[in-house]
Amino acid sequence: MKTGQPWRIGMGDIPIFSGARHRPPLKRPLWIIVLVSLVSMFVICAFLYQPQSSAACYIFSSRGCKAISDWLPPAPAREYNDDEIASRVVIKEILSAPPVQSKNPRIAFMFLTPSAVPFEKLWDKFFHGHEGRFSVYVHASKEKAIHLSRYFANREIRSDQVIWGKISMVDAERRLLANALLDPDNQHFVLLSESCVPLYTFDYIYDYLMNTNISYVDSFEDPGPHGNGRYSEHMLPEIEKKDFRKGAQWFSVKRQHAVIIMADSLYYTKFREYCKPGLEGRNCIADEHYLPTFFNIVDPGGIANWSVTHVDWSERKWHPKLYKAQDITYELLKNITSIDVSVHVTSDEKRVVQRWPCLWNGIQRPCYLFARKFHPESLNNLLHLFSNYTTI
Repeated sequence: MKTGQPWRIGMGDIPIFSGARHRPPLKRPLWIIVLVSLVSMFVICAFLYQPQSSAACYIFSSRGCKAISDWLPPAPAREYNDDEIASRVVIKEILSAPPVQSKNPRIAFMFLTPSAVPFEKLWDKFFHGHEGRFSVYVHASKEKAIHLSRYFANREIRSDQVIWGKISMVDAERRLLANALLDPDNQHFVLLSESCVPLYTFDYIYDYLMNTNISYVDSFEDPGPHGNGRYSEHMLPEIEKKDFRKGAQWFSVKRQHAVIIMADSLYYTKFREYCKPGLEGRNCIADEHYLPTFFNIVDPGGIANWSVTHVDWSERKWHPKLYKAQDITYELLKNITSIDVSVHVTSDEKRVVQRWPCLWNGIQRPCYLFARKFHPESLNNLLHLFSNYTTI
């Protein structure tokens, strides 16, 4: 019997073919290479040299120039410091929490005044018959007033000195808010001066404020000397110049916004230290910039960007127009209540006019519920016209 041999592969087992292997010649599609190169150059140029005209923009995108910038990666966010992180966490929690429910929701009317409220008789007429739907708070900074209306009696809070243009004005606003927040039924908070008057009936104003989910805080960007010209770089890094805003101090805020105003110490401290008349040659007015800037940073979508209190700055002075007795006519009040577009004018040489419609739940409606500045001598004329102009 033959013994089995293992099978081994050797060179002799593999057939060897002589001569090189022939391949068909490779065809190079040069036109594809050229096309890809041109497209690549076109896209690179689009990034490097973005078109400025709207017509050129639509060559690249049907959405215009803005869409081109959207292709670029976002700029890296600035790293927040510990105080900013703590502040943002607290504010986020307050705003995301469900609103405090009240079986008897009220509006807190907060009067910031040197002493007496000269229009108490008019406000008495306004409040009459609506007891339980409002609260009154008076901050009299100079002397205790003698009240003529029962709605104002014993409604004064502990007050302190207020100096125009300084942080003490903001302190008085926060003091009023703190006292009004003690009542859980207060759901909306309106800041008023001694020269303010109502433009509508109580029911109209109550429904206007209670049936919307935003606050009315005047806030707009002014690149001029009375806007960004008052900004101090000492406010960095928490407050950048691009976020600095201006607006009237007469706000109307919902309860959640009132709470975050009281919870804030970070941004308030910056304005207390670096926004004051005469600092670094600037006349920064804290009450005109603190809340507009604060809300622009923490909740820009939660405010309406205009105040519900009308003021006439057409005389272009440090203080608004003062309406005297001879100025009070039905036509004046009708004109104020017919305004449904908010207007701001920048303080630079360009005098840019900024306009936007006053939208209430998406519907354009009159902007103003209150008006100032009225001289005490106009009281009788306002009382005489009250029943007529509040039904406009």
